[in-house]
Amino acid sequence: ICISQVRKLLLGLGVGGVIPLYKGNTLRKALKEHGLLGDFLKKHQVELSRKRSHSGVVANEALTNYLDVQYFGKIQIGTPPQEFTVVFDTGSSDLWVPSIYCKNKACKIHRRFDPTKSSTFQHMHKPLYIQYGTGSMQGVLGYDTVTVAGIVDTHQTVGLSTKEPGDVFVYSEFDGILGMGYPNIAFPHSVPVFDNMMHKHLVAQDLFSVYMSRSGEGSMLTLGGIDSQYHTGDLHWVPVTVQGYWQFTLDRVTVDGKVVACERGCQAILDTGTSLLIGPDSEILHIQRAIGASEGEYGEFGFSCKSLSSKPAVVFEINGRKFPLSPSAYTNKDKGLCYSGFEGGSQLWILGDVFIRAYYSVFDRANNRLGLATAI
Repeated sequence: ICISQVRKLLLGLGVGGVIPLYKGNTLRKALKEHGLLGDFLKKHQVELSRKRSHSGVVANEALTNYLDVQYFGKIQIGTPPQEFTVVFDTGSSDLWVPSIYCKNKACKIHRRFDPTKSSTFQHMHKPLYIQYGTGSMQGVLGYDTVTVAGIVDTHQTVGLSTKEPGDVFVYSEFDGILGMGYPNIAFPHSVPVFDNMMHKHLVAQDLFSVYMSRSGEGSMLTLGGIDSQYHTGDLHWVPVTVQGYWQFTLDRVTVDGKVVACERGCQAILDTGTSLLIGPDSEILHIQRAIGASEGEYGEFGFSCKSLSSKPAVVFEINGRKFPLSPSAYTNKDKGLCYSGFEGGSQLWILGDVFIRAYYSVFDRANNRLGLATAI
């Protein structure tokens, strides 16, 4: 018997139905009797170590919470690296940052990428155009090295904005957007960052998770893993119904046990890039009435914070489990007024930061599912 034969037997334990001739102590004894045990263990240990080194990592990226309306972190692009702040947006799939080619006000007051100063940048000579719920951008695509939370992602498609019209990005605290959705909704020729990380086995698991704090520090994006310190209880898994956005079925929305929206089930997405919880106008109006919110001068809904303690929870039922949002979770306070975190304007339900602050969220690409648990 030789080392290569024993190696095949050992590796055959879980592969292809191969039945090993030696098991447990019998294998060790046989190797020892043939004087092969020391060499085999030494060689096998090296191979296991090499395998571990290619199995990817779990990496944490701290997120800045700006007034509970924007959550963003830092990335580096190019060689030497140029640093930018980006929203890690599960509601889109492209990475872009302002560039020196852009002359709009939004670009001038943010960091701008200079491809001429990166030795690893390659022009793709392909256009990029993205329309968001609010705001849009135009640009060009290129390849470069992108580093997120210490994970080095080489030959990554990067959008360089040439136009950022309007005022949306003028008032944004972040520089650009890093989409974390499925590749199906990426612009042609653009590959999502997390897809590249998965294909190159840079992350330990093909999933990421998000914890959003309510005011202050502590928000976290975990790439390749789940951090139990950010939630209590078990994760409740929800199948993804359409692989574009992180889309799933919302069973119904209730207040005090009565259905106020989504009576026959509806489609929703979990979106880290949207501040509020958005749905169809008529359905959202039902919720506003159920919580006793009235419309203000500028179209916003709210009520006096003095009545906050008497307001009901709004319960979202998802895949057979109830996810209540307390009054303090679905309102924002400002000068004695509590403004509702619910807003109309979308046929597809968008569960944004209002919901994610209450529920630690896992985005599992390996199994095409979402995991939800009560956030700490």
